[in-house]
Amino acid sequence: MKNSKTVITCAVTGGGNTVQKSDKVPVTPKQIAAACLEANKAGAAVVHVHVRDPKTGLASRDPQLYREVVERVRDSGTNVILNLTTGMGADWAPSEANPTVGTAESDIVGPMERMVHVEELRPEICSLDCGTMNFGDMIFVNTVDHVRKMAARIESLRVKPELEVFDLGHARFAAQMVAEGLISAPPLCQVCLGIPWGAAADTHSMLAMVQALPKGAVWSGFGIGRAQFPMVAQVFLLGGHVRVGLEDNLYLAAGRLASNGELVDRAVNILQSVGADIATPDEARAIFGLAR
Repeated sequence: MKNSKTVITCAVTGGGNTVQKSDKVPVTPKQIAAACLEANKAGAAVVHVHVRDPKTGLASRDPQLYREVVERVRDSGTNVILNLTTGMGADWAPSEANPTVGTAESDIVGPMERMVHVEELRPEICSLDCGTMNFGDMIFVNTVDHVRKMAARIESLRVKPELEVFDLGHARFAAQMVAEGLISAPPLCQVCLGIPWGAAADTHSMLAMVQALPKGAVWSGFGIGRAQFPMVAQVFLLGGHVRVGLEDNLYLAAGRLASNGELVDRAVNILQSVGADIATPDEARAIFGLAR
């Protein structure tokens, strides 16, 4: 069933090592906030935010960087919905010499430490990853105990958890948390496709994932890389909302680097070409069941 209004989320920077691949990836809080406003102007009702070390461009968990981004966006007067990640602090790569010790690329902290910026800034939405997986060359560690603790705390803050599902087991656990009363209605889910080594970015995988989501879920979905735009149309046809952005894809076309605004604009054009109406931030709040 198609939505009367389709919500577009823009994931403006992510935490991947993409800065060396594109000079359009925002790094500083000022650049990230500007990217949020650019995406909103192009049609995104929601912006999904990571932060980066301004000196190195690498992913960061620094709450002060989040604070600067959030304050810049809020002070701009826009009513765009802020969605802050809680995914940082879950990366593990065991050393070959001693598998009990992580490599320098590992970044593991406890569940509450992953949420310091959410505690302090109270965004309307924050992400909540629903399972452990092989994530490229790393292990993305989200134990059921940690996820349950994070879910309970997010709900107590009156922040809406966006349940990130990368594979069928994640969707199954998301449904379990709803059944346990850890997630309030309507559950909000994000179907994440194409990440090595989660579910593939194709029609069959998306359909299977959507069918496994909690009953009554409001959901959004995306594919990474060259699958980003085909998945925009596929998500709409299956009744979901849409995510694009430089976290997931750097290109507008082969060899043509994109900005966040250009990716959102392309998504708007695709959606309108198949009959979608694009939701405003306030319409998205009603659709997602947000408490401002």
